[in-house]
Amino acid sequence: MRAQKKKRKLRKWVKVTGTILLAMGIGGGVYAYSVYKSFNNAVDSMHQAVDRTSDKRKEPVAVAEKDPFSVLMLGVDEREGDKGRSDTMIVLTVNPKNHTVKMLSIPRDTRTEIIGKGKEDKINHAYAFGGVPMAMNTVEDFLDIPIDYYIQVNMEGFKDMVDAVGGVTVNNDLDFTQDGFHFAEGKLKLNGEKALSYTRMRHEDPRGDFGRQMRQREIIQGVIDEGASLSSLKNFAGIFDVLGKNVKTNLTFDQIAAIQKGYDVKDTTIQQMELKEEGTKINDIYYGLVSPEEKQRVQSILKAQLDL
Repeated sequence: MRAQKKKRKLRKWVKVTGTILLAMGIGGGVYAYSVYKSFNNAVDSMHQAVDRTSDKRKEPVAVAEKDPFSVLMLGVDEREGDKGRSDTMIVLTVNPKNHTVKMLSIPRDTRTEIIGKGKEDKINHAYAFGGVPMAMNTVEDFLDIPIDYYIQVNMEGFKDMVDAVGGVTVNNDLDFTQDGFHFAEGKLKLNGEKALSYTRMRHEDPRGDFGRQMRQREIIQGVIDEGASLSSLKNFAGIFDVLGKNVKTNLTFDQIAAIQKGYDVKDTTIQQMELKEEGTKINDIYYGLVSPEEKQRVQSILKAQLDL
């Protein structure tokens, strides 16, 4: 039962990031009209507004004017009768001026105040308590930056996303076996099922959860690279179908189109960030504690990235 739970957990976020940047990266003239129409329909299916206000911005971000913006990516296990938890939370901050995207993974056990709940808890519980709005508010408070957009990914679609782009290539730095699959060191081409197992492994890695996060981000980068390639346009209908069924976002079609047009996504460098924390138990429950100095360090980097 526990193994099945963990298996589900890692299907989620992969599509999460792959989602916005994949969507942003698709362009070009080949099959232009069909791609446009299919993508428009997919975004209509994905779009879900969120009822919240932020005091971190005086004016709403304007992507059409190339403003820097942030995206909270939530990997959610949606089971029947259970809202689930966002066991994967990744914050992207995008700056078109320096052509960079900073990608920060927030460990699920990070202890912080749950905004709207009035108590401290694991940060991934925010989604379980109050859905997307509470998750956005909590991460916004934790990082002290505006969270402009969200992308929620149903982890059940993870394998489909990887398979839709024709698999992903990774450079594995640790020889290990997971779920019956052996992952040798070096360059590997993974299908959806193997990619899922690749991201699940944690206990054999001396880096623990941070090593798992590195593999998650590597798969995400692989989905982005494959999704932005010309060859993937041949399967654009399948890619958009997977997105429409498994992704929710408050980004509109016009906003995504403006990002694709004005942010030079294909020439953008993705810089991965790590949030350092110390594990401890409080009332027999494991938490990750982030020092004030570490929190300040990360906040300063993200504020500079957003020109705040």
